[in-house]
Amino acid sequence: MPSNTVHLPRNITIISTYFIMVLKRRAFAFITYTSLVFLLAFSCGLPGASAQESVDKIVAVVGRNRIILQSELEQQQMQEQQQNPDIAVEKCPLLQQMIFQKLLVEQAERDSLYVTPEEVEGQLDNRIRYFEHLYGSREKLEEAIGKTIYQLKEDKRDDIKESMMAEKVRNNLIQNLKITPGEVRAFFAKIPADSLPFYPASIEVGQIIIDPPVNPELDEYAKNRIIEIRKEITDGGKTFETAATFYSQDPGSRDNGGDLGSVGRGDMVPEFSDAAFKLQDGEISQPVKTKFGYHIIQMVKRQGDQAHLRHILISPETTSGDIRKAMDKLDSVRAELVANKITFPEAVGKYSTDENAKRTGGMVTDPQTGSSQIDISKLDPTTALMIDSLKPGTYSQPQVYKGDNGKTSCRIVYLKTRTEPHKANLKDDYSKIQEVALEQKKALKLQDWLKEKLPSYYIKLAPEYQGCAEFKDWKMNATQ
Repeated sequence: MPSNTVHLPRNITIISTYFIMVLKRRAFAFITYTSLVFLLAFSCGLPGASAQESVDKIVAVVGRNRIILQSELEQQQMQEQQQNPDIAVEKCPLLQQMIFQKLLVEQAERDSLYVTPEEVEGQLDNRIRYFEHLYGSREKLEEAIGKTIYQLKEDKRDDIKESMMAEKVRNNLIQNLKITPGEVRAFFAKIPADSLPFYPASIEVGQIIIDPPVNPELDEYAKNRIIEIRKEITDGGKTFETAATFYSQDPGSRDNGGDLGSVGRGDMVPEFSDAAFKLQDGEISQPVKTKFGYHIIQMVKRQGDQAHLRHILISPETTSGDIRKAMDKLDSVRAELVANKITFPEAVGKYSTDENAKRTGGMVTDPQTGSSQIDISKLDPTTALMIDSLKPGTYSQPQVYKGDNGKTSCRIVYLKTRTEPHKANLKDDYSKIQEVALEQKKALKLQDWLKEKLPSYYIKLAPEYQGCAEFKDWKMNATQ
């Protein structure tokens, strides 16, 4: 759940140090306190994730009624330490960030920047889906946190509302900020040369995918087969789970009795979701056709816009003739590309049958960072082998391959760029450096805003935190 960081660097040395740290992690997704609040809601209930017990106390007051507890500070320290085990996480800068978050909420109220209950509910659902995916199912998540999803929502609704209000203020302050090439170069020039990280080899790679056309007779056979399987289940010959294990052609759920875990309305293709969310608990759908084949769906349990589902998939068989048609089409697409009659993004939009590829212009992205720059070590072996003989700007021959869903398909691969192992530099890593430089420009903008606004807010610190260096230059109004 990446987002933009709210950092308050005190000087350019800190900016440079932070930049080096980010580069060494090779991660350019930034996590706000907004995200950490919700992470902690789950981690506090997990084995081995509880903070050291101590008598709780108030460590900071912002405004007249927003407090920060010692336990909250310790929990955030624990969370960040888990995420960055090689970096000592100190309480003073964390408390500074938590106070800053409260100030943004206070400012949102002054500016009447509120969020609707529907917006809060949507954000809660998105976060819960993330953790359900992490733990495998809604039931496993509830077991891990020791609460029902309903209880969790009630506990964290106010926190999420405040986080969203703070984010509105932040976005109003920085959303129009741009950074020039000159500023990027100046930013990079301040980084000590001997501190720059060493990057492994990376590539930018795209693909055009064309699924073989479906033979009408085999399509009809797949449809009849799923009808037979449904009848076998409803007649009591097999349970849904047993039938899924025996017959389903979905490699991701077959060995788990067809169990998809808890999914939201937007998590599946529309035809599947539309049919699934019409079912009652325990009911089995009629056959449903999607781009993957024919499904029958069982509603295990429905909870609002979330549902625990099982399914069985039968896909039409792909013949050698069907594959040949797709390969011939890719041959002609490749010829157009090589002759510069069409650009790669245009070819993706015109010919690819993969909807996800169309949204990225056909480029493969790193699932962790969202970047099109990918370490070669992260590529699947088949793709890595294909690009080994390619030069930047060239295309592979058409290839038959198995997609993530186990379905036979065809593709050509495009190698856009390749970088050898190297130290970070502006030529090869400009987009990464630009992103970090822009983040720091945003942070400085927020710092300036903070300096301007601080005297107008009531802030009171517990005595043991009043000597923190982070608060040395803060002109705080702590009068009663």
